Amino acid sequence: MSIFKKDKPKYYRLDNILKKEAQYNIIFGERSNGKTFAVLEHGLKIFGETGKQLAIVRRWKEDFRGKRGQTMFDAINDAGLVEKYTNGEYSHISYYSARWYLSNWDEKLNKYVFDTSKPFAFGFALSEMEHDKSTSYPDVTTICFDEFLTRQFYLPDEFVTFMNVISTIVRQRKDVTIFMLGNTVNKYCPYFVEMGLTNIPNMQQGSIDVYSYGDSELKVAVEFADNINKNKDSNFYFAFDNPKLKMITSGTWELDIYPHLPYKYTPKQVIFTYFIIFDDNILQCEIIETGKECFTYIHRKTTPIKNESSDLIYTLDYYSSKPNVKRNIMKPATPYEKKITLFFTNNKVFYQDNEVGEIVRNYVNVAQKERII
Repeated sequence: MSIFKKDKPKYYRLDNILKKEAQYNIIFGERSNGKTFAVLEHGLKIFGETGKQLAIVRRWKEDFRGKRGQTMFDAINDAGLVEKYTNGEYSHISYYSARWYLSNWDEKLNKYVFDTSKPFAFGFALSEMEHDKSTSYPDVTTICFDEFLTRQFYLPDEFVTFMNVISTIVRQRKDVTIFMLGNTVNKYCPYFVEMGLTNIPNMQQGSIDVYSYGDSELKVAVEFADNINKNKDSNFYFAFDNPKLKMITSGTWELDIYPHLPYKYTPKQVIFTYFIIFDDNILQCEIIETGKECFTYIHRKTTPIKNESSDLIYTLDYYSSKPNVKRNIMKPATPYEKKITLFFTNNKVFYQDNEVGEIVRNYVNVAQKERII
């Protein structure tokens, strides 16, 4: 047994980002570093001091059902923070029907008894937003959107849906603070584009950027949470030589491994060129015929597209009536487009690097989920 005392694990704290006094506070970093705990504790502290409530936003209603709803505050309960912030009046947070209540254990009834006079927190699911429009929440002053980043699918027009939830809660007020929390699972997120958060791909761990918007008082603070436990014990379980696990161990952005160009080619072997524009990235895609095989290679383009009126362009960034501008690469309409789609369905696509692969993966995901009216 070691004679040295082991340091206690450190967890994320809100201190630095709260100093920015922003209305929106976007925090992303490694998994299980205490982001959600910090915001839930912050909401509990405010409720204990002022009676002002917390709203918890998730993407799907299943995130609140049954045990998932109850376990959300397990760490807060286990840490004894309910007694701390209610001066010993309550000891527990209990869940019922998308609401959380302060409660105490009743020995006779052998269960927790809620204080139903006023919920401590409300749950909102973006997928169920229509059901909340007619309800008023005048005492909610803290909003926590947990796990807003995903590698799966965002809802159609999700940013607008989230704004509608904010509108339902704030009404005519200016006293609400919003926290948006995420793990570093996906650098390409519709919220970043919609909110004009242009520097996120360049941020370093431990840094905070603040965005302002013209003459508006609105401020958005964005924090790339530092990796405060670089040598935590649990890293032992993720020591495989797999770069996708760095998100868990160090908080860097998660990237899949994508096929790179298998060999060099000459300009004469490029038989067709098309482009993908996504999330302010321009990608040049080349169909290459070597004599033995045919594939498409995708790489960054750092200069503008020369022939925008004639080159085939796939983009979700804007709508166009031009016949050469298309939206979904997986829904071909012409013989040329069908051949391009086959490269993707037959795994004949190669990428400059994993970042380019991520851009294309996100483009395809969004295109496939796009709502057509």
